Amino acid sequence: MKRASSGGLVYSTESGRMCPDCRQALTQCQCKQAARAVPAGDGIARVSRETKGRGGKSVTVVKGLHLDAMALAVLGKQLRTACGSGGTVKDGVIEVQGDHCDRIIDVLTQSGHRAKRAGG
Repeated sequence: MKRASSGGLVYSTESGRMCPDCRQALTQCQCKQAARAVPAGDGIARVSRETKGRGGKSVTVVKGLHLDAMALAVLGKQLRTACGSGGTVKDGVIEVQGDHCDRIIDVLTQSGHRAKRAGG
């Protein structure tokens, strides 16, 4: 018989599924919201170009922004639109396909963020 490491209640007929960390109903759980709140960052956007693990294709990466998940997604959409290319936002990092470092730094400074070029 396999048990959860913390043990305890995982389902209640009164409130449904239970959070294993805080032992509250999932509808009242604060654990996930606290984890998604704001990623660590100093507020300075560091813009760099990476090619590792992408088959030689370059991607412009923006790290270090002190924004929550929704604001980061909106900013990622604005940057992709300004560059006219695709990309994604994951783990607090904005990735835009192609080499668009200068254009992204311009857009970030116009929108009020501090941005600097990182890497070579």
